[in-house]
Amino acid sequence: MSAPPDTNPLDPNTEEVDLPVEDNLEDYVETAQFDQECSAKARDVHASSSDESSDSSDNESITDPHELSRIEAHLYYAGLRPKGRGPKLVYRDSSDVYEEPSGPEEYKRLMRLVAVPDDHEFGKDGLWDRVRDKVVELLDAKNIEPTCVDFIRFTWLNKKKDEEIEEGEEEDEDDNGDEEDLDYDAMAPIMPVEDGDRYTTNPTIWVGVVPGALTATAAFDVTKDIRAYLDGLNVTKIDIAYRETVPKSSPGHGPALFPTIEDGEPLKEVIDNVSVALSLPISGLKTTMQGTMGPYFHAGNRLFAVTVRHNVFRPEASNAEYRYHGSGPKKDVVLMGNPAFTNYLVSIQAHIGTFLETVESIERKISTLTIRVRDGINLPESQIKLDENVAELGKIRPKIDVFKAFYVNIKNGWSKIKQRVIGYVVWAPPIGVGVAPHQYTRDLCVVELYKDRFMHLIGNVLSLGPEYTPFKLKGLLYERDDVPLGFKYPEDGLFPLQGILTAEQVKNPDTKNLQGDPVRRVLKRGFTTNTTIGTVTRFMSFVRKYFPTGNLESIE
Repeated sequence: MSAPPDTNPLDPNTEEVDLPVEDNLEDYVETAQFDQECSAKARDVHASSSDESSDSSDNESITDPHELSRIEAHLYYAGLRPKGRGPKLVYRDSSDVYEEPSGPEEYKRLMRLVAVPDDHEFGKDGLWDRVRDKVVELLDAKNIEPTCVDFIRFTWLNKKKDEEIEEGEEEDEDDNGDEEDLDYDAMAPIMPVEDGDRYTTNPTIWVGVVPGALTATAAFDVTKDIRAYLDGLNVTKIDIAYRETVPKSSPGHGPALFPTIEDGEPLKEVIDNVSVALSLPISGLKTTMQGTMGPYFHAGNRLFAVTVRHNVFRPEASNAEYRYHGSGPKKDVVLMGNPAFTNYLVSIQAHIGTFLETVESIERKISTLTIRVRDGINLPESQIKLDENVAELGKIRPKIDVFKAFYVNIKNGWSKIKQRVIGYVVWAPPIGVGVAPHQYTRDLCVVELYKDRFMHLIGNVLSLGPEYTPFKLKGLLYERDDVPLGFKYPEDGLFPLQGILTAEQVKNPDTKNLQGDPVRRVLKRGFTTNTTIGTVTRFMSFVRKYFPTGNLESIE
């Protein structure tokens, strides 16, 4: 299940962004383009409205014995979506009692989602995967078509007698747009809350169904089957609930990073900065330093990566050890700071420009060759060259379309820096110099990554990029042909991380240069340099940095 967005639409301090207005708007609305846009908008509205729940239950003549009241159905999940809204509840077997508001000024509780702890028994040995699949099987057996099956908990503040309760800034479920045809503006305003008792439900198997497709009685019947299955597993304290929803693309913490792509794909030259390969360009949300993300690793169900501390901490910040304890502001890590992102957009446009220039050149050749073929000049060579250029043009035009679509995707979905937040720092020891035992500089931090943004992760792989052919890259790595090649160029251009060199291995390389001296050749993939090859010397340098408060020495 996608994580909910980090913003609270009920927060009065939420920033509002003005919509752009065309300079020639009066002329624009008279154009055919504007008419087409209006028609498209109308179709979108009709399609969206057809996905929303119709309140048909009010007009049914047959009463469903398990049907909820209209108020509970529509307000039970209030707060899971912006503006205090929530999906329609169809049926639940939880024991909590819903108290309907008694009047227009009555407090309406606000629910929010909370994750099930990682140590829950469903997290062991893939048990949740099996339970989820069985639930879908049981639903299908009853001809119930689920749109999603989640495992989640819910929490809310219960109002104390004669007191109001205040909800803090909590996360809301993403607005899937499948709310009911209700006049929300006519509903009573949500009263702020200042105090109350926090209630958290049991972990819940939360089934989503197409609006209007499931009755409460049908949900009740299949719940008995699901419960019997859970009893067979000796699983207790699990609730089951059903709501109406149509899954749509969830913003979560922002769009997922792109999968890595193989050599030869059109976007190979620009995809690395927004893919899950190693060497992602990063910075702190509030810093200007641009750095690189290091290797990924898992701890339980959580995903982490390593980078250097000075990339994400302000220079003037305290150098004390930092740990995030689950509360308070996070030190967000973003994919590309604003300057780097601007340069990235420019690089995409530059590729498009290059393609366009190539198209113009080929079109001129085609024009010339077409005349030669028509006049019978230098046949059949002219015909062969004409066919070759027409074929080449047919390859380049689709690439332009792919790059333009990619540019629109990136600019629309990633331009706001909040859209590029990929995680946050959980631990960073102080930056240290001359650290024992090797007197190296210690500069690192651990970043917890939002897993929904790394759904395409395939491990620690380094994209070798399109800059070098396999033959050229091997030549640069070895600089000689009289030694066996230990490096094998991967067929997909993605080189997997195989280990970390020790200090002893750095000092004692097992390869030689042209002169026969031991050297260790290395690959680096950077934001501005792309793929480069260099040499790590075994002779470490002594470095001393002078500051008014004293000197710092290290081996580098």
